[in-house]
Amino acid sequence: MTKLSVNINKIATIRNARGGETPSVTEAAVKIQEFGGQGITIHPRPDERHITRKDVYDLKPLVTTEFNIEGNPHRSFIDMVLEVKPEQVTLVPDADDAITSNAGWDTKKNFDFLTEIIAEFKNAGIRTSIFLDPLPELVEHAAKTGADRIELYTEAYAKNYLTNKEQAIKPYYDTAVAATEFGLGINAGHDLSLENLKYFADHIPNLLEVSIGHALISEALYMGLENTVQAYLKRLAKW
Repeated sequence: MTKLSVNINKIATIRNARGGETPSVTEAAVKIQEFGGQGITIHPRPDERHITRKDVYDLKPLVTTEFNIEGNPHRSFIDMVLEVKPEQVTLVPDADDAITSNAGWDTKKNFDFLTEIIAEFKNAGIRTSIFLDPLPELVEHAAKTGADRIELYTEAYAKNYLTNKEQAIKPYYDTAVAATEFGLGINAGHDLSLENLKYFADHIPNLLEVSIGHALISEALYMGLENTVQAYLKRLAKW
């Protein structure tokens, strides 16, 4: 079964809009795990506009499932991840001023850079994942960096799902097949939702994990957090 890792950045965004500690990112993480979530994802950015460095350290002892930290591997990010030692680090090439992640890595162009950074994380026993556009030609270079997994950047799938879901899924399927051939695990995330998740999970071979934040937290405003987490788990179930 594909694991559900819940990105709690949006909880921090709401908290920071008002100041103080409400809503609590740590309480949200604990509750999500109680409700069946199989991982917690955060994506701290240098300006701390949502997840802060303090959050990262506060969450570490509370995440009893799988802790996934995403981010652009600046030196300060690398050092923080090496100190916290989450189960997984996902490398994302987002600019500091980006509202949200908007592209995957060019693994050919950035091969030496990624290889060096990934070696640091792997030497510390941290699983590594590379955020990747659905381009099969980039998979071989991703594998040669020493990465353990790729995370498919699914915005294009979500955008085109209602228009032509068969066409929307094809480059992701092709990339997943290539990743499997090169021995890479497959994660996915960005704009996956209750509407489009099941079709994606049913058609991507060897999908190990999805990381979902914006849609899940938004839907929880209407459905409640527990019901929403359970609804996502049902979308991922294979029975």
